[in-house]
Amino acid sequence: NIPIKTVEDFYAIASKIEPNRTVYIKTNKDVYKLITKENETYFGLTVYQAPKTNIRKGLDLAGGTRVLLKPEKPLSKEEMEMLLSIIRYRLNIFGLSDIFVREASDLAGNQYVLVEIAGAKEEEVKELLTKQGKFEATIGNKTVFRGGSDITYVCRSPDCAGIDPRYGCRKGADYWVCRFIFEISLSPEAAKRQAELTKNLSVVTENGEQYLSEKLILYLDNKKVDELNIGAELKGRAVTDISISGSGIGRTKEEAIENARQNMERLRTILITGSLPVKLDIVKTDAISAVFGPVFLKNALLVGFIALIGIGIIIFIRYRKISIAIPIMLTCLTELIILLGFAALVGWNIDLAAIAGIIIAIGTGVDHQIVITDEILRGEAQTTHDWRRRIKNAFFIIMAAFTTTAVAMIPLWFAGAGLLKGFALTTIAGITIGVFISRPAYAKIIEILLKK
Repeated sequence: NIPIKTVEDFYAIASKIEPNRTVYIKTNKDVYKLITKENETYFGLTVYQAPKTNIRKGLDLAGGTRVLLKPEKPLSKEEMEMLLSIIRYRLNIFGLSDIFVREASDLAGNQYVLVEIAGAKEEEVKELLTKQGKFEATIGNKTVFRGGSDITYVCRSPDCAGIDPRYGCRKGADYWVCRFIFEISLSPEAAKRQAELTKNLSVVTENGEQYLSEKLILYLDNKKVDELNIGAELKGRAVTDISISGSGIGRTKEEAIENARQNMERLRTILITGSLPVKLDIVKTDAISAVFGPVFLKNALLVGFIALIGIGIIIFIRYRKISIAIPIMLTCLTELIILLGFAALVGWNIDLAAIAGIIIAIGTGVDHQIVITDEILRGEAQTTHDWRRRIKNAFFIIMAAFTTTAVAMIPLWFAGAGLLKGFALTTIAGITIGVFISRPAYAKIIEILLKK
């Protein structure tokens, strides 16, 4: 019956939950019963603030991790699509949400993969992405099964995965070791290979238990991660259901449990998704805190409001007509609303680069409206020119400026391995919306007002 009003409240209470406890969570939908395992306090829930709009915040505002990766060799279009699919699947299986994965390139033609994950820890993401994930189990230096196609099922529920109850956690000289275990199912072909490789092995007795003379050795990216005794009862049998184990180390028991859980998640993810088709090297990583996002948004809105008032004052001083200043201010607001609606429609993330593009687009819009206004007012002294002619002259200048700006943005679309894509997209979208929607509307409004 402890009320939870913020995300911080939830995690503060969750951090105090002890192992082997029953927790009831009451929401506006239902009451849910969760039980922590005997050796763990983590019950698998991640919470975040529910979005209030369809506008997606980028990492600069929401916080998270951005990783730029480079394949060790050039990839074909099909290979790149496969790589992107496996990365998305691997991150989803690991339990990460709000994932953005896409191909990127620079002006030199180098291939990259850009991964953005909101709310993720940098080390977890780097571990998942930099490891190729080549899993292999051998008996007597011969492969029994590999991750991916040889694995038909990997247990992800608490009843068949978690801290090994037989081993548990043990204290060393200055560290703790916790062992995890989870069940998997092999394909019939892999089970048959296991039977073939074990049928001629001898049986040995160790501590009163009977095992086969060879061990099942597990490799991850060609490094041995564990070796398991094979029970004598499995000799020559095509068994599909087996258990995989590993461990985690920490300075405290809680840290060892958490490391074991993370290692288990990582290994299970690799077993499910298989290995990446190519090794990836990290070019750049950015870990961005979400603390400053709300503050930045608040300051941006305040500065934007002050800038809008400033534009209105300067326009009024220049033309001495409130009938010109107010339409320009309203047109700026209209462009902003349409541009944000476009971003929400296409699902584009609003980050610092995109905000810079919005500022450029609206600033360009003010310039264009001044061109239209000057052209129309210049015509007041030259009565031989009609209104349509004056506006046509203004739009000739505007279209030339629009084309120049749009062409200048195209290189930025590809520059910096696509990191400036948000700036280029929002700038092009903003000036396009302005030229084809708000500029004609403003020209018509100002024509009507000045004719009066």
